[in-house]
Amino acid sequence: MKKETNRPGIFNSVSELHEALGLPKPLHPMVSLVDYSMIKTPSEKLPTSLILNFYKISYKKKLHGKIKYGQSYYDFDEGGMSFVSPNQLISGAEEDKDYAGYTLLFHPDFIRSHTLGKNIKNYGFFSYSVNEALHLSEKEKQTIVSVFENIGQELTATIDEFSQDLIISHIEVLLNYSNRFYKRQFITRKSAGNDLLEKLESLLDDYFNDGTALAKGMPNVRYIAKQLDLSPRYLSDMLRSLTGQNAQLHIHNKMIEKAKEILSTGNLSVAKVAYQLGFEHPQSFNKIFKRKTKLTPIEFKQSLN
Repeated sequence: MKKETNRPGIFNSVSELHEALGLPKPLHPMVSLVDYSMIKTPSEKLPTSLILNFYKISYKKKLHGKIKYGQSYYDFDEGGMSFVSPNQLISGAEEDKDYAGYTLLFHPDFIRSHTLGKNIKNYGFFSYSVNEALHLSEKEKQTIVSVFENIGQELTATIDEFSQDLIISHIEVLLNYSNRFYKRQFITRKSAGNDLLEKLESLLDDYFNDGTALAKGMPNVRYIAKQLDLSPRYLSDMLRSLTGQNAQLHIHNKMIEKAKEILSTGNLSVAKVAYQLGFEHPQSFNKIFKRKTKLTPIEFKQSLN
């Protein structure tokens, strides 16, 4: 069977994905824990890309070869975790032919009436790209697997009035551990972060120095993240761990630094400085400059004399 190369496979329910993977019907219609070793459908018979209308949290072990992490490559034979929210496109490149592990699938309706339904958007890693996966130490791996196993035990138990609350509690534990381990990953892989910071500084310097800002306007986080081959949320979270500032603040600070340089070394009017830095309206430039420096551009220029 030849794969569809252009059209993604769309799955609206957990049951539909189970059927496509050659798995029995899920024990619960809105939540399922899949052991990868139980998947029967060969990968070549699945679409090259998928869109799931439910959440997917995957832990994969025994991955081989190198995995891209930001701008660098690392050996991660121990595997890692990835997080997908509803309606995200999953490329076939995410899947590896030689792995084992678990995937937790749950529909938004399963958590909608609970606090997690409102708070799940705060777990930023659902917006990360696949190459920004969470890589676990041996101890962290044991912790994550134990939570998956707890969810599995609850799913196989007799369903009662406590079942949904308990499963959702385990999902929250899984997400909170993942949040903690991502913070650890940002810290322990500081060399990758420092390389990223250096590339970001160079990118912004070029943007403000070579006329790109004048032609295209102030850079936004999405544009910068794309140039660095990162997701916007991952870029901001990484920068926050390194500098205490998100990507938007970093862009603004670089712009202010460049504005001070122009104001102190040239005779351009404030309006021309604003246009050169990518602002359509000088008033917007004045507002940001004063918020950052406590001075208007004119007051800053006068303070130099």
